[in-house]
Amino acid sequence: MNWIAIWVTVKLAGLTALILLGIGLPIAYWLSFSRWRWKFIIESVIALPLVLPPTVLGFYILIAIGPHSPFGRLYTDLVGHPLPFTFEGLLLGSVLYSLPFAVQPFVAAFDQVDRRVIEASWTLGVSKFQTFFKLVVPLSTAGLVTGVVLSFAHTMGEFGVVLMIGGNLEGSTRTVSIDIYDEVQALNYTGAAETALFLFVVSYAVLLLVYAVNRNVWAAWPQN
Repeated sequence: MNWIAIWVTVKLAGLTALILLGIGLPIAYWLSFSRWRWKFIIESVIALPLVLPPTVLGFYILIAIGPHSPFGRLYTDLVGHPLPFTFEGLLLGSVLYSLPFAVQPFVAAFDQVDRRVIEASWTLGVSKFQTFFKLVVPLSTAGLVTGVVLSFAHTMGEFGVVLMIGGNLEGSTRTVSIDIYDEVQALNYTGAAETALFLFVVSYAVLLLVYAVNRNVWAAWPQN
């Protein structure tokens, strides 16, 4: 089993989930509470990775961050090397690819919060910022956990976007899914099976966590 590829994958998934938590919360809050009639355009853009083939999305991201694009040239001038085929580029692609897996559960959780409770908080003089973190977030815990866990799991199994943006660089961009593909190509089915089993166990554990949180099974757990 390629533990280096596993470490790269876990680090990539963890950072992706953390970043999506940071940028997904304000996006989801705006989508949930905004009354702008055209916000469905933004919702469609965020959901686009759900329907686009990963290789297509990866290709467009690769062009957007490449050295010939304005963003790519700016990054190269600032950092000293191009963004594609680096861990940083792979992280950017993973964030964009997994964005709907975080934002949509966040929005669903915010939509379920009683607006009358929020308005009562504002009436009592609590700022919108404080109301969000002291009231909305605690009431949306299950949805937030679901979004973070799903974005983590989704990143763990990435293949097309990873291959297009990151390539296959050992210790940098070679993830578990790429390692399984390489092992199969080399006819090393034993190695591929071991790594695939690891990914299967992790994925199933993630689903167990999501369903447990959504069903609130811990509330019924006997207390000593």
